[in-house]
Amino acid sequence: MNRFSQLFVSLDETNKTSEKTAILRDYFENAPPADAAWGVYFLTGRKIRQLIPRARLAEWTMELSGIAPWMFQECYDSVGDLGETLALLLPPVPSSATIDIPLSQLVEERLLPLRDSTPEEQRAGIVDLWMKLSETGRFVLNKIINGSLRLGVSQQLVINALAKSSGLDEATVAHRLMGEWKPTEEFFKALVHEDTGDTESSKPYPFFLSYPLENPSETLGDFSDWYAEWKWDGIRAQLVKRDGQVFIWSRGEELVTERFPEITDAAECLPNGTVLDGEILAWKDAEVLPFHDLQTRITRKTVSKKLLADAPVIFMCFDLLELNGEDKRAESLADRRRLLTGLLTPGALDETPSCRAQLNPVLRVSPLTGGTSWTELAAMRETSRALKVEGLMLKRAISKYGVGRRKGDWWKWKIDPYSVDAVLISAQKGSGKRASLYTDYTFGVWRDGKLVSVAKAYSGLTDAEIRQVDAFVRKNTLEKFGPVRTVKPELVFEIAFEGIQASTRHKSGVAVRFPRILRWRTDKTIQDADSIDALTALLDNEGK
Repeated sequence: MNRFSQLFVSLDETNKTSEKTAILRDYFENAPPADAAWGVYFLTGRKIRQLIPRARLAEWTMELSGIAPWMFQECYDSVGDLGETLALLLPPVPSSATIDIPLSQLVEERLLPLRDSTPEEQRAGIVDLWMKLSETGRFVLNKIINGSLRLGVSQQLVINALAKSSGLDEATVAHRLMGEWKPTEEFFKALVHEDTGDTESSKPYPFFLSYPLENPSETLGDFSDWYAEWKWDGIRAQLVKRDGQVFIWSRGEELVTERFPEITDAAECLPNGTVLDGEILAWKDAEVLPFHDLQTRITRKTVSKKLLADAPVIFMCFDLLELNGEDKRAESLADRRRLLTGLLTPGALDETPSCRAQLNPVLRVSPLTGGTSWTELAAMRETSRALKVEGLMLKRAISKYGVGRRKGDWWKWKIDPYSVDAVLISAQKGSGKRASLYTDYTFGVWRDGKLVSVAKAYSGLTDAEIRQVDAFVRKNTLEKFGPVRTVKPELVFEIAFEGIQASTRHKSGVAVRFPRILRWRTDKTIQDADSIDALTALLDNEGK
């Protein structure tokens, strides 16, 4: 635990990628394999389900420290992070009394069994650990218990460090980390072992991701070197068929097979050893449905007949990663698309009548847009909203299928977002390094002379602007509702978002998708902010 706690501190003390890589590499090379496995688990953003209610942890801390509930709340409001608040308030432990517990032992033998224990047993177990760990160890322990441990590194950085420490290539490490796995000593040893022939039948490949187009499309060079296709607004997924079984993995590495039975049934027609990359779309009457129709399928592990009829789905394929058990990612996109088209062309497979009925409507090849010049393609992009897509994807014809986000070969050329001018009406503190600042904001627009909330956003401001808004919130708080502060309506911001839909859950009657702050409109007063009518007009436009 001491080694892992020091890892947390060391990563927090630097912003340099090279230094973080070196810190991670040192940890993986020196930590016992069982501990390193849990280290990888937490470093890649995985969490154990919350073990103990936060209210109990707060109650035990108040008992041990002897402070009143109001004082605890004031401390929590000041610090902004529960795990840190608990660690700071607990009675100090002399360094001579602290002990080092292996991370794997702490999680597996001391923490996980508490989930099924009585409150009294939970208290005894946690207090015993609190009294044996350093302040930093307590802090990390609290974050693990709450499922809120963030270590300030990307998964790609972890992959880079593991590759350097093991001597493996990044693609192999990334592939081994995909899908479901348990943090055991055996897992870590297999993760860094030189043998690369250990792919499990269900395991997807790491996704290749694009960057937003930063410069005019003409700067990409000769138009004929690129493929352009629509950027679909669905769920990015990989469809895997191996050993007679079908698996559907979301980009978030969640197995969602049972939620899309029509795709699973169609994939039965594919040859074993096939992996397709594409987008799950709600699709009806020869056109894509709005994303919120697809949302009705996302949270359902079992799908009713009515839901299947109301929001049928297809798998829009745009890449082929494996065919007949052979990894095709190193081949050019042009060759992969040729194989994909051949695979899904009617008659290409030895199909039974039932396969022919299912395959073509459900598994489709994402069409290329065509066009002969960048200018013509730009004009096509302007029709995106009418087609209910997000813009265009630009892919170099000779590109291999990479790992993670890489600049150069795949670009997303999205249409400009919707935007409205809205008023800041409430705020609460952020998390991690922003735990002491008000950085999570709620914005409202006018309706019948009152401001109604329409969006929450926490990104888009500079550090200097965040400090200014934080000072404003502290000086202009009207009411407190737990961590939320309503504020004097005075600041106007331009809020961007990708889509809008009607909503009965929101007082405004609408919900926006992916809101973020474009800019602080210091040139506008709250009277200049938009009304709900502006959003209603956009809602009408979305439906066309």
